[in-house]
Amino acid sequence: MNDSNTIPEFSLIIVGDEILSGKRQDKHMSKVIDLMSLRGLSLSHVDYVGDDPQRLTQALQRAFEHNGVVFSCGGIGATPDDHTRQSAAAALGVPLVLHPQAEQLIRERTRDVALEQGLPYEPLREDNMHRLNMGRFPQGADIIPNPYNKIPGFTCRGKAGTVHFVPGFPVMAWPMLDWVLNKFYAGFASKGKRLEKSVIVMGSMEATLTPLMEAVEAEFAGIKVFSLPSVDHPEFGRHIELGVKGPVELVEQAFVRLLAGLSQFGAQLGPELVRY
Repeated sequence: MNDSNTIPEFSLIIVGDEILSGKRQDKHMSKVIDLMSLRGLSLSHVDYVGDDPQRLTQALQRAFEHNGVVFSCGGIGATPDDHTRQSAAAALGVPLVLHPQAEQLIRERTRDVALEQGLPYEPLREDNMHRLNMGRFPQGADIIPNPYNKIPGFTCRGKAGTVHFVPGFPVMAWPMLDWVLNKFYAGFASKGKRLEKSVIVMGSMEATLTPLMEAVEAEFAGIKVFSLPSVDHPEFGRHIELGVKGPVELVEQAFVRLLAGLSQFGAQLGPELVRY
């Protein structure tokens, strides 16, 4: 993908019943947005999936068949409620196999823990053998290093899409995602520089402004026009934040066109906002 001139579509899958039940609040989406924004990249969409193997397999099938990049957080452990590794294999139609490098890293981790506890390292002990299941990935997967405890994540490539799998724990997932972005997608950073410019519009209705919004999008391919209405803002009261976002050079031109169109409406304008 690094050789392509086209920035891929990025999306996120967050796995776990605990998120959907409200026992835990998702922190991954905001962090991923931050990590990508630093590189001029953005998310196209986010899916939340519970610990249901069938639904998870279906979500991953879509990811592998779609031409894009997906980050998947959660469910790659080896307890009965972890289904992500198995669902990824099912979605790809390949078996789970013990990855040699993952096996080595997991054995290193279990040895380190034994030494920390002052206990002998027993590689054939039942619980240590069970931990090796965390290194069973879909055949053909590549590992993602985990600087927190060495237990790796993994990357799988399907017919069209690529999915990077990391744990649900933020302390592990976030540095792993940062590594993935640096290793595979750093080349898109300069191409992905984006800008958002908007203006506060008071005394107008969205329906009135819609033809102008459509005209700006039609005139500037690659630009998105957005409208964020508010009814009870403490400073501006009822208003619309109307703006454009996209590649920097196009945003500057499209915003001038947008302001010109608003002047024809005789719209009352407030402050302008800029976000990188």
